[in-house]
Amino acid sequence: CGFLPPPLPTGWFGLGMSQDRGSRKQPIEPCRPMKPLYWTRIQLHSKRDSGASLIWEKIEEPSIDCHEFEELFSKTAVKERKKPISDTISKTKAKQRAQSDELEKIEKHGRSSKDKESAKSLDKPEQFLYELSLIPNFSERVFCILFQSTFSESIGTIRRKLELLQKLCETLKNGPGVMQVLGLVLAFGNYMNGGNKTRGQADGFGLDILPKLKDVKSSDNSRSLLSYIVSYYLRNFDEDAGKEQCVFPLPEPQDLFQASQMKFEDFQKDLRKLKKDLKACEVEAGKVYQVSPEEHIQPFKENMERFIIQAKIDQEAEENSLTETHKWFLETTAYFFMKPKLGEKEVSPNVFFSIWHEFSSDFKDFWKKENKLILQERVKEAEEVCRQKKGKSLYKIKPRHDSGIKAKISMKT
Repeated sequence: CGFLPPPLPTGWFGLGMSQDRGSRKQPIEPCRPMKPLYWTRIQLHSKRDSGASLIWEKIEEPSIDCHEFEELFSKTAVKERKKPISDTISKTKAKQRAQSDELEKIEKHGRSSKDKESAKSLDKPEQFLYELSLIPNFSERVFCILFQSTFSESIGTIRRKLELLQKLCETLKNGPGVMQVLGLVLAFGNYMNGGNKTRGQADGFGLDILPKLKDVKSSDNSRSLLSYIVSYYLRNFDEDAGKEQCVFPLPEPQDLFQASQMKFEDFQKDLRKLKKDLKACEVEAGKVYQVSPEEHIQPFKENMERFIIQAKIDQEAEENSLTETHKWFLETTAYFFMKPKLGEKEVSPNVFFSIWHEFSSDFKDFWKKENKLILQERVKEAEEVCRQKKGKSLYKIKPRHDSGIKAKISMKT
């Protein structure tokens, strides 16, 4: 017991004599029977033919304090609690715009008016729209101008969402904090499953265990495995723990939640619609060029031609970005050895990022509490140091000076 040494070096052929056949890890025999961790074990020797690289080839399993861990998570008869089902709430935004049927009503009102006086009986907003409708090719111009506004907004939204997906995939694959946290989960999980032939000596694990770590309780039911891992991480791996500059090691929960609500089918659908509407805008703008008098063409023509050229460039750029992001996402899921559900062709963002969202949310709750506790401990230590220094100064004897008045009097006597 004590500190568990790190496993053998990473590599396909880093095998020890005492290992099970084909396993990279030395068998672990805890001093006490441990509570089990029911994860899906991944062993690299069985994935040689998969072709794709896995994150578990890069994860370093750190040495851990086995004695403390055994004291907390040795096996007892405590029943495990079932994980509560969490509900996700999606918010939608509604936007109001002047609809074509409203314009038709105003135009009917204008046509039914026998004179200009009755037309003036319209309210100011309706009167304004009526006067606009007198402009040549008004409806075509309005369609183009409104589409110009919505296109910029829509393409910008798609771009930001794809950039978020790219950032999350990069962080989960290569983030040092993610690597350290997964390494700790792997180390403690292997110790809990020490001696078990189906769960022990794991090189990695299925991600579905991550949200369940908070439900694995200690022997006295005072804390969870996740809270212990968070505390261990901060106190042994993060030099800035308890300080303002302490950085959360995982992607932010709100980013993961937003990503979990995305669908690549929706991106494709939105881009197809934008492309279709862009063609319609080009047609409507062409009608204005052909029919409107010369004095009414500019600056509409110049603005629309410039917009359509740039819109086509942006459209193509986001289509390419979507293709690359989709490919990168699938590579990320394969990197974690995630497989699609039965009947599905591929892992969806909802399945992948929902796991990380729940884990990151739980991790951050404990991370905040532990940081606060560490800060309080440091404040108490600082106060104790000051108290000890102050106590020593009170008993300090002031040295005698021969230049004082008493010294002069004593010299005379």
